[in-house]
Formats: sequence, structure tokens, C-alpha cells
Amino acid sequence: MGKFKKLIRDIEKTNASLYQKDFLLTWDKSREELELVLYVADALRRLYNKNISTRSFESGLAVSQFRDNSTRTRFSFGSAANLLGLTIQDLDEGKSQISHGETVRETANMISFMTEIIGIRDDMYLGAGHEYMLEVASALDDGFANSVLPQRPGIVNLQCDVDHPTQSMADLAHLKNMFGSLDALKGKKIAMTWAYSPSYGKPLSVPQGIIGLMTRFGMDVSLAYPEGYGLIPDVVELAGKQAKESGGKFEVVNSMEEAFAGADIVYPKSWAPYHIMGRRTELLRAGDKDGLKELEKEALANNAKYMNWECTREKMNLTKDGSALYMHCLPADITDVSCKAGEVSAEVFEQYRLETYREAGYKPFVIAAMMMTNRFNDVADLLRFMKKRAVPRVQ
Repeated sequence: MGKFKKLIRDIEKTNASLYQKDFLLTWDKSREELELVLYVADALRRLYNKNISTRSFESGLAVSQFRDNSTRTRFSFGSAANLLGLTIQDLDEGKSQISHGETVRETANMISFMTEIIGIRDDMYLGAGHEYMLEVASALDDGFANSVLPQRPGIVNLQCDVDHPTQSMADLAHLKNMFGSLDALKGKKIAMTWAYSPSYGKPLSVPQGIIGLMTRFGMDVSLAYPEGYGLIPDVVELAGKQAKESGGKFEVVNSMEEAFAGADIVYPKSWAPYHIMGRRTELLRAGDKDGLKELEKEALANNAKYMNWECTREKMNLTKDGSALYMHCLPADITDVSCKAGEVSAEVFEQYRLETYREAGYKPFVIAAMMMTNRFNDVADLLRFMKKRAVPRVQ
């Protein structure tokens, strides 16, 4: 297991620690801390594939709170917790006292007496999801400081209104392994583009997560969308600043073809315009069903103007050597498969379908790495111990 030993050395070389640090936004972490998560995720994946147990806990809960629908992230969080020996407990707001007005502060403490990690998805309300996670974090700090809680659980952002760090970090892990190393990504062009969808309410956090992370690693990031489909301005500004600091490039264009031209990687993904998501949040909070119906009608009519923003074979031919890597967080809107017209043609998606599944397969290990680095100070020693112990995962 020479590669495993190298990973342990890479972990130690980062000289980074995420011990007792929540993982909420990638741009709040140093590059070394991001590398630490990637190396730990890779080490866990290698042990798993060698049938070596990575159980780190004899007891304890991993609590998930999904305030929006989820398949990949929900099962990835459960898989990650199981991988480390934690028991999953889902917090269903409709079946808890939250539905009767229990405060965030009280709920956060009540679910945490024997909890190691809390994973939260809250991407429905622009300007609210990230703030909710900070409110939970503050409640946990208070509970621990006042001896209500024997330990302060870590928080992992499973997607908020601003960032989707488990997705973008899994995407980066996929790219690292596809291209051979993080250093090999420097100068590679990734096109993060809007794509047509027959639905309108998709969050901004996936494209924001991509531009917020890939600009940290010297990549040439091209963000493309039709006029009026911009992201949160602060995140776009941050991406430009990070690109300069890392020696990469960042541009915003209003042409899918321009973004695809010469790209090594393409990531065509629909999202709702920033201003539409703002209006949607106000209507959701007000419980204005008629207003939401009118907004949906308006947004879908606007989307329909850009049905040509589809990832087709012709557009893929514009990429480097006509063979860029296609990426997607899934589920993709596939033309003539999952919808009449969508983000990607059936031909292109089918060509890259297995790669998108492999891309998704990194997420359980990335989340497990976020959990492990939060709960253990010396993960290199812990991983060495697991490898030496060599307890079979499956007898």
C-alpha cells in the first residue's frame, strides 16, 4: 500500500487541522485545510476498497436535518456516518416539536447530548440557509460552554443557499483523480455554465460552490449564463479575487459556446436567477401561493427563451480536442429522457453517465473526511492505526 503511505505523508505535510471546526463554506478554509479533507477522503476510500474497517466510534449519533429533498447527499451522509461507526438519526421537523414552535437554540441542544456530527441542508430560502447554520452553531457553543452538552458536535453544511461544499469537494476529488493530482489542475479550463431546465427553482449554491472552490486551485474558470441569470455578486467577486491569488483565471460570459471553447471540463447546470430566488424567498415566507404560481410562470417563460443553452454534441466539439470531461451534480435534466428539453442531450449524457456516477461516489468519503477531521486531532495516526489493525470490514 505504497500509495496509502504517500497519502499519510501528504496529510502530515499539510500541517493543517480542522479539529472542532465546522465545515460550512469552502472559502472559509485555507487551501491546506481543503487538501487535508481530500487526502483523508482518499485514504478512507483506499481502506474501504481493501476491505479494511474505518470504524472510529464505538457509539454516537450523526444527526441529519434535510429541509429540502435529497437523494445523493442524504445517502452519502448516512454512508459516511456508517463508515465511521456512527448511528444516523434524521431530524424530521414535521415529527418533532419544531412544528410546535420549538426554538432553534432548544432543538440544537436537545438533539446533541450524544451527537458527534450534525449535517444540515437548508437551501430553500435565499439569505437564510447559511444564517440558520450559524444560529445552530451559536446554540451549540452556548450549550457546551454552559456544560449542558458533554461535547460540542461539529456541523457539516450539506447545502445551503450560498455554498454546497460536500458537492464541490467531491467534484474536486473526482478531478484530482481524473487528472492525477491537484497540481495538474492548474491552468485547466472549467466551464461552469447555466443550462436550460423546465423547472425554475434550482438553488445557486452548486455553481457558486464550483466557482468558489476551483478558483482556489489555479484553474481557468469560465462562468456563463444568459443575461439576467447572475449569481450572488459577493461570491462572483470572491471568485475573481481567488483566481488572481492562485494564478488562475476567472471570467463571466453570456455565451455557452464561448465558455465551452477549449474547455477541459464542462459543468452545464441550471439555476434560478439571483433576483428570482430573492423574490421566491419573500413569497415563500409570506405563504403567498398565488404569487409563487405567477413567479413560476414568469420564470419558466424566461427560461424558455434560452432552450438552446443545452449541452449537445456540437457544443462538446468546441471543447479541447472535442473531448472535455462532462460533470454534473445529478440529477440532470436529460432531453427526451427525463424531460422533453433539458440541460444535456441524451447522447452526451449517456457517453458520460458512468463518469457522473463515479463523480457522485466520492461524496460519502468526502463527508466522512469532514466528520473525521472535525472529531479527531491527529487523523494521520488514526488512519495508520486502522491500516495496521486491518480489521476486515466484511468478514
